[in-house]
Amino acid sequence: PYTGPIDGHDLKGLIKAFEVIQNQKGPRLIHVVTKKGKGLEPAELDQVTYHAPGKFDRKTGILIPKTEQPTTKYQDVFGKTLVALAAQNDSIVGITPAMCEGSGMVDFADQYPQRYHDVAIAEQHAVTLAAGIACEQQKPVVAIYSTFLQRAYDQLIHDVALQNLDVTFGIDRAGIVGEDGPTHAGSFDISFLRCVPNMIIATPSDENECRQLLFSAYQFEGPSAVRYPRGKGTGVAIERDMQNFVVGKGRTVRKGRDIAIINFGTLLPGAVIAADKLDATVCDMRWAKPLDHELIEALANSHKLIVTLEENSIAGGAGSGVTEYLSAQGILLPTLHLGLPDRYIDHGKREKILAAIGLDAKGIETRVRQRMQTIAKSSNTAFNQKIF
Repeated sequence: PYTGPIDGHDLKGLIKAFEVIQNQKGPRLIHVVTKKGKGLEPAELDQVTYHAPGKFDRKTGILIPKTEQPTTKYQDVFGKTLVALAAQNDSIVGITPAMCEGSGMVDFADQYPQRYHDVAIAEQHAVTLAAGIACEQQKPVVAIYSTFLQRAYDQLIHDVALQNLDVTFGIDRAGIVGEDGPTHAGSFDISFLRCVPNMIIATPSDENECRQLLFSAYQFEGPSAVRYPRGKGTGVAIERDMQNFVVGKGRTVRKGRDIAIINFGTLLPGAVIAADKLDATVCDMRWAKPLDHELIEALANSHKLIVTLEENSIAGGAGSGVTEYLSAQGILLPTLHLGLPDRYIDHGKREKILAAIGLDAKGIETRVRQRMQTIAKSSNTAFNQKIF
């Protein structure tokens, strides 16, 4: 039975309608009509701005100006890089599933309207459309939130990766998303992407690395993904010129001894602070797939503990890939995987969440020291003698 349409802002009417359909049998459809921003005139008139307005006066609706120092958002790094690439290559096509503003694609849409496709809230269609466009020798770039890419996993595998099509994914909101909460957290993309054949995955550590790795992934002829977090970066200078980084090659950020921290993504600043206290080596891997096997093996042969760090689920993440490689090579070495715990993380300030789950600088240092103590106290004397 069908009931409706019903005014979604009429609470008494809604309650009455639900009471009626409780006694009906079989599938029931209730059609509820609402208005976005209802009750706050500024929100009703400007639904895009008030979708995620930040702080505002609850009586007047006037936005409260932000006072923090302006730094570039990762979504804007993506958007500006896409515009720069489009100016050089007229085969680039930008695709988004209803997240033009959130994904930083406003300038691209304005400057290249014929090459811009907003497919609305239809992530599966966005990915399949990209596959079709790639079959026509064009260069599709899909801007999509990590949590929403989950909806299009089947299309990514069968329509893009299976055919090894040249599609680039800009995966926004990867990792902790703070106040957006567990429904929007990008906790799993490394885990569910790195098992897909033909796919490569970049994990930039700051805004400039994001720009360079977007360019590098774009240059790659096949399925590629660049994951970056919600919000602002660290304030590093972003180079105008773009570099094509070698796929699967990392870099050493700090040289130390005994402990090697292998970082994937934007937790790098905290890793460096912790490493200064621990006198540890820090390597920024840049790529979660393919891994820099040469660098990993060199670190394993010169250090006593390997620590992997990522803003992704520990289960099946980049750290798991490191351990898989070491095991395949027969390299026996203590490891510590730091990443998102096996639970859904609630709303909160990003900084407070990272501290609570031990992924800030203090947490990284503490957990590494605890692991070293555990190794030192191991009852397996022969193993300890071999390692130390």
